Amino acid sequence: MPKSRNTFSSWLRRLAQRAVHAGWAWAQRTGSVTAEHPGRFRFGAMGTGTRLAFPLGTVFGEPWIHLGAHCIIGEQVTLTAGLMPGLELGPAPILRLGDGVVLGRGSHVIADTTVTIGSDCYFGPYVYVTSTNHSYDDPHEPIGRQWPRMDPVEIGPGCWIGTGAVILPGARIGRNVVVAAGAVVRGTVPDHAVVAGAPARVVRRWTPADGWQPPLRTPAPVPIPEGVTPEQLRALATLDAECVKDAEDAGDAEEATVLKDLKEPVRLVELEPES
Repeated sequence: MPKSRNTFSSWLRRLAQRAVHAGWAWAQRTGSVTAEHPGRFRFGAMGTGTRLAFPLGTVFGEPWIHLGAHCIIGEQVTLTAGLMPGLELGPAPILRLGDGVVLGRGSHVIADTTVTIGSDCYFGPYVYVTSTNHSYDDPHEPIGRQWPRMDPVEIGPGCWIGTGAVILPGARIGRNVVVAAGAVVRGTVPDHAVVAGAPARVVRRWTPADGWQPPLRTPAPVPIPEGVTPEQLRALATLDAECVKDAEDAGDAEEATVLKDLKEPVRLVELEPES
């Protein structure tokens, strides 16, 4: 026998749910960290437009953390400089992010010695970057009690680091490198390469002489032409093959070509919401 629905209780639940969501949205806005509203944090440098989303992960050693402009630090991202809070680390920055860096939710950047991330690097969620590794030289001493090994990490500008990737101490990653999801990177990675696996190895690379080797299997995406407005994109999103065929049948080859060129990137674009 179905239970009778209590309309009043259902209404109260909806009201409480809206209040919780509104309160959480307010907490996220208020708790985020920016150069204008740093809260208790005193970063060595924080550029214009940079924001650390709330809730934050573990953050310490801020005087030795330099953040460039227009960086996006996702929720629960850990940024640390030094082995523990309260250490004096000298005059130079330990962790440095360039302009336009994006760190995905739950990522960790652990800089016990120098970690440098170049401009316009994009990290997926749960990426782990560390300049420290445990040592196990003494077989009689617990590994956690042995002094760790430290080696600087450098990630060049323009890289894409996939979800769950691990960047180990001593890694030197070049410019515009793709690190596949789940890859474990150590050593040197050349510019314009794609690496995958554990340990990561180069699976594709671009050079001026040979282009991409092995060759890319899919065509390059078609960029949206300059000057196209969000309203036009919304209209184009409703186009189908029949619209293109109608333009071809009407003898307007130029319009048909434009429609074909525009239709492909529209599928890939997250359209702006209606104002």
